[in-house]
Amino acid sequence: MSNTHVETIAAELYLNESQVSAVADLLDDGATIPFIARYRKEATGSLDEVAVTRIRDRLRQVRELESRKKAVLKSLQEHGHLTEELEAQVLAAASLAELEDLYLPFRPKRRTRASIAREKGLEPLAEAIFAQSGTDPETAAAAFVDPEQKVPTIQEALAGARDIIAEWINEDAEARSLMRRLFTEKGILSSRVAAGKETDGAKYRDYFDWSEPLKDAPSHRVLAMRRAEREDILTLSIAPPEDEALNLLRSRFVKGGGADAAQVAEAAADSYRRLISRSMETEMRLSAKDRADAEAIRIFAENLRELLLAPPLGPRRVMGIDPGFRTGCKLICLDRQGKLLHYETVFLHRSERQDQEAARRIAELCSDYGIEAVAVGNGTAGRETEALVRGIAFSSPLPVMLVNESGASVYSASEAAREEFPELDLTIRGAISIGRRLMDPLAELVKIDPKSIGVGQYQHDVDPTSLREALDDVVVSCVNAVGVDVNRASAQLLTYVSGLGPQLAKNIVAYRDEHRSFPSRATLRKVPRLGPKAFEQCAGFLRIRGGENPLDASAVHPESYPVVQAMADDLACTVSELMADADLRKKIDMNRYAGDGVGLPTLRDILQELSKPGRDPRQEFETVSFADGIDKLEDLQPGMRLAGVVTNVTAFGAFVDVGVHQDGLVHISQLADRFVRNPAEVVRVQQRVTVTVLDVDLERRRISLSMKKNPDQVERRTPPAESRPRKKSADRKKNNGNGKKQRTPFHNPFAELLGKKDNA
Repeated sequence: MSNTHVETIAAELYLNESQVSAVADLLDDGATIPFIARYRKEATGSLDEVAVTRIRDRLRQVRELESRKKAVLKSLQEHGHLTEELEAQVLAAASLAELEDLYLPFRPKRRTRASIAREKGLEPLAEAIFAQSGTDPETAAAAFVDPEQKVPTIQEALAGARDIIAEWINEDAEARSLMRRLFTEKGILSSRVAAGKETDGAKYRDYFDWSEPLKDAPSHRVLAMRRAEREDILTLSIAPPEDEALNLLRSRFVKGGGADAAQVAEAAADSYRRLISRSMETEMRLSAKDRADAEAIRIFAENLRELLLAPPLGPRRVMGIDPGFRTGCKLICLDRQGKLLHYETVFLHRSERQDQEAARRIAELCSDYGIEAVAVGNGTAGRETEALVRGIAFSSPLPVMLVNESGASVYSASEAAREEFPELDLTIRGAISIGRRLMDPLAELVKIDPKSIGVGQYQHDVDPTSLREALDDVVVSCVNAVGVDVNRASAQLLTYVSGLGPQLAKNIVAYRDEHRSFPSRATLRKVPRLGPKAFEQCAGFLRIRGGENPLDASAVHPESYPVVQAMADDLACTVSELMADADLRKKIDMNRYAGDGVGLPTLRDILQELSKPGRDPRQEFETVSFADGIDKLEDLQPGMRLAGVVTNVTAFGAFVDVGVHQDGLVHISQLADRFVRNPAEVVRVQQRVTVTVLDVDLERRRISLSMKKNPDQVERRTPPAESRPRKKSADRKKNNGNGKKQRTPFHNPFAELLGKKDNA
């Protein structure tokens, strides 16, 4: 990589050139981002994953630009257009837009109005007029009138000349740069409803007549408008005030006030309306889409990270229940490793007798299999099933928890589920997924396409390649941050370990099945096709509990084992004793062991890991209890204070599950008593929160919530646990009981577009 590019990226990201160069070399050598951030701190100056990822992405952009420059120079050379000056301009181009502006005059074109005029021999006339040296256009055009050349009149000759001038103006790199800046700074995004689409596009009604500066348009609004345009509901346009655009071109190309200058001014106006404005609008649409995609992907990635790193219950014997009214509740029992022990179907919610029989059977199974926790899916009949299970008289108290089941049906029909449980019905596989999610959300959710988990914003509208890469980055980061028990992990989980992939993951599982387990990290070298480079990348992130070497259960990389052994030898103890005794570790002088590629950052990581080997970075597991008697939308009333769980964070607010099978929206204006610019500053996915109900729209099944301590003009009332709340009377619809007018709920169009669970 050239020094120029290193300097550019370092300046853009406020890093040292040595850091950028080191990361580039490591990436080119096949190192992964988690490995670089964790085990190559000395080389990178302790850059974290975020910084390394930014360098990777910028490197890719720079290399794409370099590749395009080579293609442009080759084309210019082949067609005889390349000069030293043009070559220097191409090589100095700082962006693809600038490069394409330089290439535009020489790009092979389709037949245009200007090319037709050139075929008629009108280019000399265009040159004479464009010079604006006082030439009388009509007199000059008379010499080009020739019926045989299809130029029968002076006016047609002048029109052809203006077409040529218009193309010159359009292809002027400086003019395009100035126009691009004008569109960027003053472009207005406007939308209008298509004729006759008012009813079909009711959910987009806020945009039927909408205008705002493009630079201020938030990502969710841009994506919503583009979706409506694809559905033929809206027509969109992007343009600055036309008089400013025309004045810009006149100031650059029109000289004086003569008749020839008037022809140039007319050509400039035509160039803008017919060529430049369309080209710039296309660019602005693409750039706005790119920005909107980036923001939507960022939000999705943040939500996914919080969901993947949700606190695990840990190795417990779990009963998983996939609730259902008509088809019954699918029930499974898992051991502490997540292995299926038993499954069957029980019928609840049909009659009191069947409820009693099902309760007896559930209690019996919990006793037989030593169940330690019950996981109930939060879909249809989830709250009702949870309430019934909580009422069972178990031999010993059991925690009963609702588990977010978004994407469980996707997993149950996936190839991974079919391979693991080929003989089971889809619904039983879904119940297994629910139970395992309680034990370890990360290990189970990696089996599902992240787009199906339901924590995104317009994920079906953004660039799929960029989305996939960003989400893969998050999954890889989370998996490697937590670490993976190589003797228990599924092939899907192992796939995301640094240095591995689908094939090596399958090879590891096959070797483990054949030899029962891996006694040490060193044994990984025996896995087919797992070579030295892959071992270097993955070994530190794979854990072996109770193995031959106590360090194999930690995040200490095998390449650092000699350093730890030297510490133990100097203290006349074993490595196990060193890991168990904090007083011994306090005696270690890190400076004594620095050198030979091991610096203080790595030594600090080693000592931290020795104190808590294999520590799970996720928070402690905690439960949330929804309000008793609040099970469906009709049970909600404005003013209620309820416990809830954040299920999705978007650019305009957060969706919260309050236990009624329909997530409510906390608009960004209701997230806190202070001004909030970014909802992620206040809430995160899986966070436990307390909300106030502002409004319930039964017809559209929408809930408006607030997280403010004192929502304006909303009665604060918690429903009694022993009974369901009273319905609002006609009088209470007009006021909130204290003489104040009931607050009018805000309208948020995006809630309709996102939906309930998938929030797509």
